[in-house]
Amino acid sequence: MEDLHHPDASDIRLVDVLAALGHPVRLEAARTLASGEERFCGEILRDVPKSSMTHHWRILRESGVIRQRRDGRKFFLTLRRDDLDSRFPGLLDLVLADREAASS
Repeated sequence: MEDLHHPDASDIRLVDVLAALGHPVRLEAARTLASGEERFCGEILRDVPKSSMTHHWRILRESGVIRQRRDGRKFFLTLRRDDLDSRFPGLLDLVLADREAASS
């Protein structure tokens, strides 16, 4: 099995994080993970096809937004809040803000 690439916290780039979170599906996934709980990837955004989510998980993981952990055939995800808050203080709070606040 292939190892999952996760950038070191010091290698996380703002442009990559913003590009990853700029897609509505990935932004919604990050909002779902904002509670800090580790979640099984199959229970996040159930209405999105699995093949599409695989692509979105890779983008989020390689940009440094999430951490993916394999357990057998399942993948579990967490938001890398500590790393992102350390690199870009306040960014996640702004980007993950309530949808209504963001649209007004």
